[in-house]
Amino acid sequence: MIKNSSFISPKAKIHQSVKIGPFCYIGEGVVIEENCNLKSHVSILGNTTIGSNNIFYPFCSIGSDPQDLKFKNEKSYLKIGNRNTFRENVTVNPGTLGGGLNTIIKDNCLFMVGSHIAHDCKIESNVILANNATLAGHVEIGENAIIGGNSAIHQFVKIGKFAMIGGMSGVEKNILPYCLYIGIRTNLKGLNIIGLKRKNSTNKNIKNILEFLTKIFNKKSSIELNLKNLEKEYSSSIEIKEIIKFINSSNKRGIASFSND
Repeated sequence: MIKNSSFISPKAKIHQSVKIGPFCYIGEGVVIEENCNLKSHVSILGNTTIGSNNIFYPFCSIGSDPQDLKFKNEKSYLKIGNRNTFRENVTVNPGTLGGGLNTIIKDNCLFMVGSHIAHDCKIESNVILANNATLAGHVEIGENAIIGGNSAIHQFVKIGKFAMIGGMSGVEKNILPYCLYIGIRTNLKGLNIIGLKRKNSTNKNIKNILEFLTKIFNKKSSIELNLKNLEKEYSSSIEIKEIIKFINSSNKRGIASFSND
C-alpha cells in the first residue's frame, strides 16, 4: 500500500507488502524488504538496504549524506536488519571512506525519538537508544546495550554488550561489557546488575565479575599485567572472557576505568 502523496523512485526496490504512508520520499538506491511500515513523512535515501518488519515513524531521515567534511560523495552504504523500530525524528547516516563505507544496524533495536546514528557506526542486535541519544561517527555498540536519553557518545568509542549508559551522560572512552556508566567523562560506576540478571547470570558469577573488575583496575600495576595474572583464575566465566577479549581489542579511545567507591 502506497499513498499517492509519496514519491518512490522507479529504481528503488520495494517489496509489495511494504506499507508507505503519506508524504514519504524513497530514493533510487533504496531496497526495502517485506512487511516494513513507513508511517508518514519518512525520507530514505542513498544506497540503503532495509530488511523485513522494520517500522519508521514520522519524520525519520534515513540514509542522507554523512555529516562529515571529509565525505566527497563516494558510494557508501547503510545496511539495516530486521524488526527494528525507528521512532519520530530519528536520523541515520551511511558510511564514509574512512570507516569502510558502511553503517550497519542489525536486528530488534529500538531507536527512540530524536536519536542519531552517525556515519560508520556498527550496532549489534537488541540495542536501545533512548530519546535524543546521539552516536558520533565510527561508534560500535554491542548487543543488548542501552544508551540513556540525551547521552552523547564520542567518535570511535566502543560500548560493550549488555552495558548501560545512564541518561545525560558523555562518553569518551570505551565501556566494558556488562558495566554501568553514568556522568560526563568519568569512571565506570559498577555492573549492569539488571542486564546480567536478565541474562540469567547467577549471583556467584556477578560477584566474580565485580571482583575481577576491582582487581584488574588495581593501580599498583598495569591493566595488562593484572590481566595476565588473573586470566586463568577467572577462566570459567563466559562474561569475564568477553570482558578480557574486549580489553584486548580496545582502540585508541582507551577504557573507562572501574571505580567501586
